Amino acid sequence: MNRRVFLSATGGAALVLAVVPEAAADARTGTAAPGASGTGGEFAPNAFVRVERDGRVEVTVPRTDIGQGVRTSLAMLVAEELAVPFAAVRVRTAEADPRYGGQMTAGSTSVRFLFTPLRRAGATGRVLLVRAAALRWGVPDAECRAVDGRVVHPRSGMLPYGRLLADAAALDPATVPVTLVPRDEWKIIGRRRRRVDNADVVTGRARYGMDVARPDGLVAVVARPPLIGASAEQVDAAAALAVPDVVAVERLPSGVAVLARHTAAALRGRERLAVTWAGGDPTASSADWLDELAEAVPAAPEAPPGTPFSASFRMPMLAHACMEPINATAHVTDDAVHVWVPTQFPEGVQQQAAELTGIDVSRVRVEIPLGGGGFGRRSETDVTEEAIRLSALARRPVKVMWSRDDDTRHGSMRPASAHTLHAVLDERGMPVWRHHAFATWPLTVAPFFGRPELIVQNGDRFRYAVPGTVTARVLPAPLRTGFWRSVYAGQVVVAEEMFLTALAVRGGLDQVALRRDLLAGEPRLLACLEAAASAFGWGATLPAGHGAGVACLDDYGSAVAVVAEVDCSGERPRAVRVVVAVDVGVVVNPSGLEAQVQGGVADAVSTVLGAQITVRQGAVVQSSFRDYAWLRIDRAPRVEVVLVPSSAEPGGAGELSYPPSAAALAGAVHAATGRLPAGLPVVGEIG
Repeated sequence: MNRRVFLSATGGAALVLAVVPEAAADARTGTAAPGASGTGGEFAPNAFVRVERDGRVEVTVPRTDIGQGVRTSLAMLVAEELAVPFAAVRVRTAEADPRYGGQMTAGSTSVRFLFTPLRRAGATGRVLLVRAAALRWGVPDAECRAVDGRVVHPRSGMLPYGRLLADAAALDPATVPVTLVPRDEWKIIGRRRRRVDNADVVTGRARYGMDVARPDGLVAVVARPPLIGASAEQVDAAAALAVPDVVAVERLPSGVAVLARHTAAALRGRERLAVTWAGGDPTASSADWLDELAEAVPAAPEAPPGTPFSASFRMPMLAHACMEPINATAHVTDDAVHVWVPTQFPEGVQQQAAELTGIDVSRVRVEIPLGGGGFGRRSETDVTEEAIRLSALARRPVKVMWSRDDDTRHGSMRPASAHTLHAVLDERGMPVWRHHAFATWPLTVAPFFGRPELIVQNGDRFRYAVPGTVTARVLPAPLRTGFWRSVYAGQVVVAEEMFLTALAVRGGLDQVALRRDLLAGEPRLLACLEAAASAFGWGATLPAGHGAGVACLDDYGSAVAVVAEVDCSGERPRAVRVVVAVDVGVVVNPSGLEAQVQGGVADAVSTVLGAQITVRQGAVVQSSFRDYAWLRIDRAPRVEVVLVPSSAEPGGAGELSYPPSAAALAGAVHAATGRLPAGLPVVGEIG
């Protein structure tokens, strides 16, 4: 992967730079990019909007929909400003194209970064259509209004957009000032909206990456090493090639691929491969790795006078567990590359294909179907590398399929970490000084992201009025690591909030009151805390064996507070209820926001109550949902989402609820049992 391309799309606290698409930047100034265009049958004022003669509108969304509903929320922005009924909108996902600037879907940035540019893209179309109608009627623009796909004038009547397309396309956008619809006049933004693809998803019509099928295409699966770090030494492919419909066996840097006319034959062929593997460490153990991290935690600086308190936590590796298995299809010809992949990093795939094949990047086409979950995993380009290499060898389209077992054992992992936190308490038991030291691994998929200061910047979100510092040490990663929902905040914030709860439990302090006192200078967080506590009914007596925990987070331009209830009266803790109060500034689609919050809570319940990746005898133990203990629907808690009114600019939500939900659940277990968890998960051995 070209480092420059990756850096252009990642970095900073949220791991994503605010790269404003060029076309959107032009729309912001009231000009189209590269210019308004159209025929008698359509009008395209910029790269994002196309109005057709029948009144339908096509909105091109430059981010990947991997289940978070971004195609719906971003299309709502355009429809609002273009003044068209949302039912008239058809949405397409943009292919990789430099016209859109950074297209990486990560860091909870889609709505944050595109809120104003896409509104201006829609508004540009609206003002041009209004100008076209005003010129035809010979009246001032200001006397005309755009309403539901029509331009209306009190005396001249009404013209539907479809009758104004050619006139609008002939205008110079630079001569027409762009104004945005005032917030008090919004009809679409802020209203609940079902996802544009809901019906297709539930009926099976939606097309995901794994549904791609090309004429004369092959399917490939890869035999991967049994030990971490091993590689293929000798390959006997005779038995595999004897399987009907198996076409070829090829070596790859990642293993040995079996290519066949369909998936079943490829899998049978892989089972019959005879591969001798070399390398790897058969003694490697994730428990040992966590011990090494714990020993590497930096020492705390000298503390000021007062009552000392400290606690240590361990956070294990996690796999992404995307519902749709990882896949990519590629077709390499002599002078072009065509890739179909549900990627979070389209421009990275495009650059990778050019580098692997020597074909100019302008001849690389990347189409992006729907993706069944991502959580950071689909920002990586390992599967597209395999598909491109195999297609170049086969000289025909090749779809590479990873099984769920493949990805659980050979995909990237969230780095493990070990944390020690220190505090000095006053006579009331309140913290007056703190230090958080931790050791972790870098992200091997983004090697530059191994600097301790960047990891601290990404992970530390401590907003409480307690002076202190955070220090990190980074050890070499023993396996491939990558972005996982909320990245390092999912460990650092969880440890910090668990520590605050430990302080409260130790001193007999109220968890909410403790945080309320320490958040006096954080009005957004404080409002969320009060809203969550009120909705939960904080202070009411809980049943025997139950406990409640609290946690807060300010990140991604948003604020959130979580109160969670856990039942610890049985053999294993069970999450009962989770209340999440969230302030994301302007809410585009309340239904989509609630779904994002609920997804983060589900991940939190999973990782607090059992899910982790462990390594024994040099290999990952877990393989699929049968032993990677993700939340089942019959054990899902009741989740209540409180939307805190806000006038702030739009913030991110995709990763927002995971860290505080995990911390609140762990704190609830602590409150119920009186025992401080050693980290996550709170049951069984960590690592």
